[in-house]
Amino acid sequence: MRVHYTGSLIDGTVFDSSVKTRSAGRIPGKRSNSWLDRSIAINAGWLKWRLTIPQELAYGERGAGASIPPFATLVFEVELLDIL
Repeated sequence: MRVHYTGSLIDGTVFDSSVKTRSAGRIPGKRSNSWLDRSIAINAGWLKWRLTIPQELAYGERGAGASIPPFATLVFEVELLDIL
């Protein structure tokens, strides 16, 4: 799958975005050509997810570089572009 994503802190501070860099991300996986794959492909561009990752499932006390402080809750907005 090809997706656009934006990763931000809970306060809205963006730390990464494929939209900003104009380089869609890829999610590897095996194609099954199932009815689900086809229905997702038809809806590409419509399907959007907002994922909230609590700090204990994200980087916890160590954080990640200068962009993600310790104990940060992360928010990802993901839009399906197409299925490859």
